[in-house]
Amino acid sequence: MDSGRRPKRVAHLVQETLSRIFLEEFQGDTGLITVTRVEMSADLQTAHVYLSLFGEIEEQALWERLEKSKGYLRRSIASEVKLRYNPSLVFHRDPSPEYESRIDQLIKRLKDDEK
Repeated sequence: MDSGRRPKRVAHLVQETLSRIFLEEFQGDTGLITVTRVEMSADLQTAHVYLSLFGEIEEQALWERLEKSKGYLRRSIASEVKLRYNPSLVFHRDPSPEYESRIDQLIKRLKDDEK
């Protein structure tokens, strides 16, 4: 991924747009989908979208729905973020929340062992 200013600005705009769409159209009563970050390729043609899932979300169904909705999501991004090319979307699950939770558990265990 490029560290230039333009890819970062575009990534931020894509993240805002997708966050709003997920909030309005993908949120269920039992779960929360959060766009934690977006990384754009240097040529701005690919957006790697990292998602955190909270609550009782059927993950497999969500990933399938995201794959089916890519065209709609790309059109929504194109209507709000004016670019020469509309980026293709690649969705990833962000492992950060689980990693942070694991670290918190280890720290707590260490503190309990010291007592």
